[in-house]
Amino acid sequence: MTVPTRTRHTTRRSRRFELRATALYFALLAVILALVGAAARTAAAAAVHRPSWAVALALVGVGAAMAGFRGKRRISAARIARRAAEALDEATHTAVEALDAQPPAPAVGLVPAGAGAGGGSLGTDPTVLLPETVPEAPADTVEIAYEALDPDEFEQAVAELCRRDGCLDVDVVGGAGDLGADVVARTPDGRLVVIQCKRYCDGNRVGSQDLQRFGGTCFTVHGADVAIVVTTSDFTAPALDYAEQCGIVCVDGPQLQRWQEDAGPRPWEAQPSVA
Repeated sequence: MTVPTRTRHTTRRSRRFELRATALYFALLAVILALVGAAARTAAAAAVHRPSWAVALALVGVGAAMAGFRGKRRISAARIARRAAEALDEATHTAVEALDAQPPAPAVGLVPAGAGAGGGSLGTDPTVLLPETVPEAPADTVEIAYEALDPDEFEQAVAELCRRDGCLDVDVVGGAGDLGADVVARTPDGRLVVIQCKRYCDGNRVGSQDLQRFGGTCFTVHGADVAIVVTTSDFTAPALDYAEQCGIVCVDGPQLQRWQEDAGPRPWEAQPSVA
């Protein structure tokens, strides 16, 4: 009697199913690694400020690992991801609560109102805060060596003195065809000032011919209310005589230095001659 043999039917998973499972495994693994990295960064940041947070996060991680491997059963990737997410969420809430519980930072640059100089009091309310006054350092006076400047720089320096002393509409117009006017400006009281700049060395004095050329244009052409000649050197006697006759203000080297130091009247405030 022949015993019929039983045919075994083996079930084989389709290749499509294995590829899907592998892809799902790697996707979940990437999520887990991202969560682990975020948890590690959170733990590192917490350990710097609050060491107790680091201990709490470490205990949460150890508990999750022990729960996953308990019983040596097959670990579910979805379960691991869920537990990791819960641990991260708990750590985040702990960090937020701790930050909210921190005291506010003290005000910087404020002093009590009653702490004035000499023990004086500015009020009776001790909660009033006033801004702390920081004394300003005195500005240094820069002395300019006008003799070392070139003619253009000398004109700019004279124009800057006019601006410093309150003149308006200050303009440097020196150059070819300027007809003797190097700097024009308006005094604070509205008068038109026309200045000719002569950057000469000590041995070269401004002569009467220079004054005559300037005197022929400063009033008739430029319409000056105040005509001024500024030099780094000096004027000859005939030049001073002509300036006195025409009403031109002459400013020599020492007077220019006093003007810069603000130690005397402005040129448009002086009498129209320099003896």
